[in-house]
Amino acid sequence: MSNVRNFGAMGDGCNDDSDAIYHAIHKGDGVLYFPPGRYMISKTIELDLRTRGPVGIAGAVGTASLVMAGVGPALRLIGTHDGTGDPDTASDSVNRSERMPVVSDLEIVGTSPKADGIECVRTKQGLFRSLVIRNVRHGIYLVERNRNVLITHCHIYHNSGAGVFLDGVNLHQINIADSHISYNRLGGIRIERSEIRNLQVTGNDIEYNNHVSHGTEPEPTAEIYVDTTEPGSSVNEITIASNTIQATPSPEGSNIRIQNEVESGRKPGLWSITGNVIGNQQVNVHLAGCHGMVFSGNCIYSSEQQNMLIENSEQVLIGNNLFRRHTPSLGTGVRVENCSRINIQGCTFQDESETGQLSALPLLELIRSELVTITGCQLVDGVPEGVSVKDCSLVNIMGCTITDQRKVPLMQHAIAFRGQGKGNRVSGNIIAGSSRQPVWAESNVELSRE
Repeated sequence: MSNVRNFGAMGDGCNDDSDAIYHAIHKGDGVLYFPPGRYMISKTIELDLRTRGPVGIAGAVGTASLVMAGVGPALRLIGTHDGTGDPDTASDSVNRSERMPVVSDLEIVGTSPKADGIECVRTKQGLFRSLVIRNVRHGIYLVERNRNVLITHCHIYHNSGAGVFLDGVNLHQINIADSHISYNRLGGIRIERSEIRNLQVTGNDIEYNNHVSHGTEPEPTAEIYVDTTEPGSSVNEITIASNTIQATPSPEGSNIRIQNEVESGRKPGLWSITGNVIGNQQVNVHLAGCHGMVFSGNCIYSSEQQNMLIENSEQVLIGNNLFRRHTPSLGTGVRVENCSRINIQGCTFQDESETGQLSALPLLELIRSELVTITGCQLVDGVPEGVSVKDCSLVNIMGCTITDQRKVPLMQHAIAFRGQGKGNRVSGNIIAGSSRQPVWAESNVELSRE
């Protein structure tokens, strides 16, 4: 092991150890080892995997800190892999010298506002394990092209940019697991201008990723923030499972935000979001321009506006989720606008307030949408309605229970249809507690009932 102290590093947090670390890289054996101490650097430690690989960078079971006082990433790993995840696309030199660069058991902390944690360019099979990355700009920064990335058992905490930032990168096969990604100003996991496939986000605590703890002006962000508005970008084949994804409400903030405004190209789709606890934001889950999404078995709670806002999307399945108010000052509900082929089944919506939501929004809103099926749901204590439908066609509401159980009922209609629409149907529901007509429709809405 190339102990950096043997090459002149002091590890006292005062002296600049940059040159000593570079000496260890060029004269050592490929394993860059940091014993206990604080190693201050003033420039990026750059490792060219083609000439110095394979490479391992390790601290002494978490007792060593790399303190970045300069501009740019503390560590930059540079490879040459231009292939895919297919083994036949990797050259012999990549498989021999560049495969699986490892960074583990180390704290990386920034003292410069323009310091980053770790940057990866054209790497293959990078493994980042048991790290603390804090007080930098972006924690783990993936650019240009990478393949087969694993991030596990890390604390990526209180950074001024994004915790894990996929920025203009072509990246397939990335797993982010069992980590704490919190208090990052521009998002916990942020994806922009990228082509991403096979992203798994599992078993993490992803919380409070907005401006609040940084004392800065608010910016639109989310715990998981995906922006595919730039032509050529796409994010598909994604699993988000078994995470806690929570925040403090912030202007234009979400827990999960997936936004796409480009009609051409591949829309965000083939997503499964399952078994998460998601809550406490302006909008908990915001989808715009998506195609082919599944939300199942989530607990989604406490929003300033909606638990879910789905716009300009199609083929969205929402099943067996709980939508509820948990924080008294916040609310609950789902809004579907300008969408097609939406299926909502087996969900529970409950306001849990004797006075109604401050937002005055119903539990479920459908606006200018078609081919919407709502089955087997419970909607309790909605105000002014349980389900509000405006300018929609081919809406089928069946087998639901819609009721107001307050001491003084506030729900005017269980289901209300307004505007234009045709082919809508209401059948086989249990409705109780409305103060006016349970199912109400304007005369210009075509509605059949059984």
